[in-house]
Amino acid sequence: MEAGSRVKLKIVRKKEAGVYLSDGENDVLLPKRQVPEGAETGDVLEVFIYRDSEDRLIATVNTPLIEKGMIRSLTVKSVTGIGAFLDWGLERDLFLPFKEQTGKVAAGKSYPVRLYTDKTGRLCASMRLYEYLDKEPPYKKGDHVKGQVYQVKPGFGAFVVIENRYSGLIHANELYDRISIGDEVDVRIVEVRSDGKMDLSLRDTIPHQMEQDAEMVLDVIDSYGGVLPFTDKADPERIKEEFGLSKNAFKRAVGHLLKEHKVEIKDDSIVRRS
Repeated sequence: MEAGSRVKLKIVRKKEAGVYLSDGENDVLLPKRQVPEGAETGDVLEVFIYRDSEDRLIATVNTPLIEKGMIRSLTVKSVTGIGAFLDWGLERDLFLPFKEQTGKVAAGKSYPVRLYTDKTGRLCASMRLYEYLDKEPPYKKGDHVKGQVYQVKPGFGAFVVIENRYSGLIHANELYDRISIGDEVDVRIVEVRSDGKMDLSLRDTIPHQMEQDAEMVLDVIDSYGGVLPFTDKADPERIKEEFGLSKNAFKRAVGHLLKEHKVEIKDDSIVRRS
């Protein structure tokens, strides 16, 4: 009988506080408000074991949002001086220590975490997921999947958990948009390596992405009254700031618009054609 486990236990006695359940060696309290109507001594109940506010083992018939061995996205209820507390569907919130956070978390936002037991036997959450993720993904190059960012390393990239089970990396040179831990992303699988690691991209293949970028560039030109005050020769940082695109992607989009006769390039501007 361990905290974090779901077990079937027999009711061995009733008390004012509730009923005591036993696995044959140890007993645990199921509080009165949790006892199913009509439950009697000798009945077997399936319960989840965790610790109450006084760190005593206690049982609940409620189903938590996460159990040991799982990775799930949980919402931060509060951030304190010692760490954060997460909503995991039980009365006592789940503790996420500072040392187990991969970045600053905020109340109201959800983050992917795993459940573990600390040295004192207390159930806690951790955002350090990489070594616990499956290294045999069922995907192939070109697949589109949804994931959630669980760690960002400046200059290296953003780590994404997919289906709460597999890990992928968006390399830093692919990060033209601001990405933070907890962000949900739609990604394309660029490569599945022999060791199971996956390279990801936030952008589609060039032909598809170019059309999307071209429409976005037109929208920005319209926001300037139809005259963009710089050309595709502008500084890459200005292009990235304005469009969230690399200079090459911007030039491809502008070239696409030129081919369709939707814009023309002046000496110092790009003009929307009527």
